[in-house]
Amino acid sequence: MQEGGPGEEDIRPYSAVIEDGTVRVVDRERFGELEESGYGTREGRHLSLRDYEALYLLYAGKLELTESGKKVGFDKLAELSQKRSGDSWTKFIIYRDLRSRGYVVREGFGFGTDLRAYERGDYPKKPAKYVVFALDEGIEKGMSELQQSVKEMAKMGKEAIIAVIERRGEVIYYKVSRARF
Repeated sequence: MQEGGPGEEDIRPYSAVIEDGTVRVVDRERFGELEESGYGTREGRHLSLRDYEALYLLYAGKLELTESGKKVGFDKLAELSQKRSGDSWTKFIIYRDLRSRGYVVREGFGFGTDLRAYERGDYPKKPAKYVVFALDEGIEKGMSELQQSVKEMAKMGKEAIIAVIERRGEVIYYKVSRARF
């Protein structure tokens, strides 16, 4: 079978660079592939990846990343990401878990949410069904903030999910809903 034939996905890793702290894909002819799969955000002539998206693509062997002409590996990007945002590793773990389950995952849209998850086959035709809050086991978070967010999401027809990362790195999901007494 010949590589790159009709209907066959291009399996070459995507090329990207780190510029001004942002991961940008340089394969302009392949922007569409990434966008259709729910990766990146188009910014003019660039397609920028969130740190957790770039980490996932590196982890999966689907991205080749450089900075100032030097190859950047998974560990280096994880380190840089953690310096920029203290919750980057948490988001990556949840992102990777949801992607491995077949969901398309995008950045959250406020309410203190971390991520939006689309049902299999829904992206980009339908809105996200789930909004995911990330928590590390043992980290405290205010209940009133979560309560208000859940209320707002219920109005929008979204299901709130809390993703808790156990100390061993396993992700456990809890569906949250409003209760009236």
